[in-house]
Amino acid sequence: MQTILITGATSGIGLESAQQLAAQGNRLVLVGRNPEKLSAAAKLVRGAGAAGVDTLECDFASQSSVRQLAKEVSSAYDRLDVLANNAGGYHKARSETVDGIEATFAVNHLGGFLLTELLTDLMVRSAPSRIVFTSSVMQFGATMDFADLEFRESYSGERAYSRSKLANVLYARALARRLEGTGVTVNAFHPGAVATGIWDSMPWFGQPFVALAKRLFMISAAEGGRALTYLAADPEVAAVSGCYFQNNRVKAPSRLAQDDALGQQLCEVSAALVGLTG
Repeated sequence: MQTILITGATSGIGLESAQQLAAQGNRLVLVGRNPEKLSAAAKLVRGAGAAGVDTLECDFASQSSVRQLAKEVSSAYDRLDVLANNAGGYHKARSETVDGIEATFAVNHLGGFLLTELLTDLMVRSAPSRIVFTSSVMQFGATMDFADLEFRESYSGERAYSRSKLANVLYARALARRLEGTGVTVNAFHPGAVATGIWDSMPWFGQPFVALAKRLFMISAAEGGRALTYLAADPEVAAVSGCYFQNNRVKAPSRLAQDDALGQQLCEVSAALVGLTG
């Protein structure tokens, strides 16, 4: 039995993967923003056969909320076998969080970055353990401009989302290098084109195409969840680290994602944005 924490666990691939991992007899820690949705998710996961289910509230748009989550996890669990950073979202219009950071980058990258950094010691003590990041194929078209990291100029929801997903891969690779030899593996993956609610925030002119794609091309949330389940629990990838996966296979990420210097710079900038420097 493993203890597995999944963020963004109340819907989509997070909830589906939680049920799949529960069916294997694991203990699940479900993290979400909405207490009612957490309660409903916990009921489903218990019904799937989990050895135990805990729920924790966290809003990844708030750094103080992420810090509180890390504090609760550190005090409640002696070990954590898997940390699955799956929380994320899409914002068609630019907005800022309570911390004054562009929302897509804050939620999709900085929230998981901060949580992972605060729980790294626990993950090392729990080794062998795994850290997983839900990225996207959209990282292939992304840019990483530190002069305008938060798209204060020329914002678009697609560009901001793509950048945040590139950040997931860059950070996963950088963290894997840092934790080499500790028994902690770190990987990122693309779950596939999954028909989930994240697409509901697409601009109105894109909605007909999204509806058509959902019917013709997109996979179910359960299928997407299996990609997370694979990296979280399959013995086949127990020793694999620093990789990007598509279709449960290692795939070379984008050219920028393979730039180790860029990854290190991202880590330094991210640490400053969440107050982990000095």
